[in-house]
Amino acid sequence: MNLRDLRYLLAVLEHGHFGRAAEACGVSQPTLSVQLRKLEAELGVALLERGARGVAATAACQRLLPHVRAAVAEADAIQAQARSLRDPLSGPFRLGIIPTLAPYLLPRVLAALRTRLPSLDIEPWEDLTDSLMERLRAHDLEACVIATEPNEPDLLSRPLFAEPFLAALPPAHPLAGCATVAEEELARDILVLAEGHCLRDQALAICRTAASQPMRATSLVTLMHLVAAGYGTTLIPALAAAAAREMGLVLRPLATGASRTLRLVWRARSPHRTAAEAVAQSIIALTNREWQTSP
Repeated sequence: MNLRDLRYLLAVLEHGHFGRAAEACGVSQPTLSVQLRKLEAELGVALLERGARGVAATAACQRLLPHVRAAVAEADAIQAQARSLRDPLSGPFRLGIIPTLAPYLLPRVLAALRTRLPSLDIEPWEDLTDSLMERLRAHDLEACVIATEPNEPDLLSRPLFAEPFLAALPPAHPLAGCATVAEEELARDILVLAEGHCLRDQALAICRTAASQPMRATSLVTLMHLVAAGYGTTLIPALAAAAAREMGLVLRPLATGASRTLRLVWRARSPHRTAAEAVAQSIIALTNREWQTSP
């Protein structure tokens, strides 16, 4: 039994197809199939149920999967630790980022991060907070940029910047003529993102209201389009201001100056700790210079 065959097994289960798994692993399908047959023979149990509609894990495989994943994760950790000992700022760095931030922050900082950390291969991964944190704990990501503070002893975090919220209004809205907008006034017709987005919870908490509208968008862009069409108002983070103005929205500061704090989170015992700190420091420097003066 070797790690290569365990990786083949995980690839087949991830893709549900021998051909796609072989392509992902960079081998031919016959090679992958033969190796998995050998693995089954060595373990003495059938691992895969093969059928016309695809492939699935057997009951025995389901029992063994936690050990398989742990073995592969530990091997990856050994390789990552060895790389970090050679150069802690080199190699792949999978960076999770929430979808209400990714389209607006990445264009501002990604190229500069590559210049500042040329040996670090940053791979962005956009997803909701809960999914990102699950992937971080599973060692599928090296760090995440999120807008909530994790309360787990095995995770470390560093604040990156505070991002103000802005009231986003249709041009004909009664509040569009105000210099600032009080949150309780915005609450009357506020639109929010679908459940699972931290921005949804933050918007409802700031406006001290509950979601009541029938429409719930799954992206900030869709939400802004709904506001532009006159369906209501919303809160947007300041980095999205340029995109909102291009849609014709009127933006006003909130009376309380409410904001969210973006932070980088990583595992306390990760071999990528030094790289995470370097990424955090770079984002802090870049955002201080790039957007805080002119969002």
